[in-house]
Amino acid sequence: MVVTLIAFIVGSVVATAHMPFWTSMPQLKPFSFVNALGAAPAIALNLVVFALIAALTVIVEKRRHGRLVNEPRAPHTSPWLHGPWPLLAGAVALAILNFATLALSGRPWGVTSAFALWGAKGFASLGIDVASWKYWMAGPNAAALAAPASHDVTTVMDIGIVLGAMAAASLAGRYAPVWRIPLRSLVAAVIGGLLLGYGARLAYGCNIGAYFSGIVSGSLHGWLWLVCAFAGNVLGTKLRPLFGLEVERVKNTGC
Repeated sequence: MVVTLIAFIVGSVVATAHMPFWTSMPQLKPFSFVNALGAAPAIALNLVVFALIAALTVIVEKRRHGRLVNEPRAPHTSPWLHGPWPLLAGAVALAILNFATLALSGRPWGVTSAFALWGAKGFASLGIDVASWKYWMAGPNAAALAAPASHDVTTVMDIGIVLGAMAAASLAGRYAPVWRIPLRSLVAAVIGGLLLGYGARLAYGCNIGAYFSGIVSGSLHGWLWLVCAFAGNVLGTKLRPLFGLEVERVKNTGC
């Protein structure tokens, strides 16, 4: 994961160098469901689509496995401290914290813009004139590049997310760093990280900024991201064995 993060940072900053090319390509006009339908109808439409997706996953899973596959619960005496935690509780917490992020930072929750900033500062420290790239020449990006990283809201939040995830893994008894990585897995981490970083800049976010916050803000691009990400996940799962990575499987028990 550390290797993936480093490659993600490199891919992100390289994408900022290529951004003028991508922004010159033909593109759809910005579309907001909130502006087009109104807030209440837009929220209702999203909820209907979410319900249809959930129903479809239930139908597909029952046909494939004969039942809904549940994660086995750990024998902890205090599940709220050690996990596993209820998915619903996590989903509600994410929604509430996204609103809190919007109120505090003035923009929906995002993660990957900090990685591009870290990469740009790293490239600059090597003598590369990142400040002359169009992406970093004006506006908030130029200000973020000139200021210390600690002044960037997303950077501080990302550090908090990493520390919180490490704490949760420790409480669940799953904090077990692995230092020896097979070569094929290492190659997969580098390739995957580069693609993630590059793609996140083109989509102006990952599954947080482009998908989660995109849909919450009523933007059409959040739903387009979902469709493309689903196709990419299917392809990525097919490619995992080529890199010596496991594919989780559940035995088909029939209908």
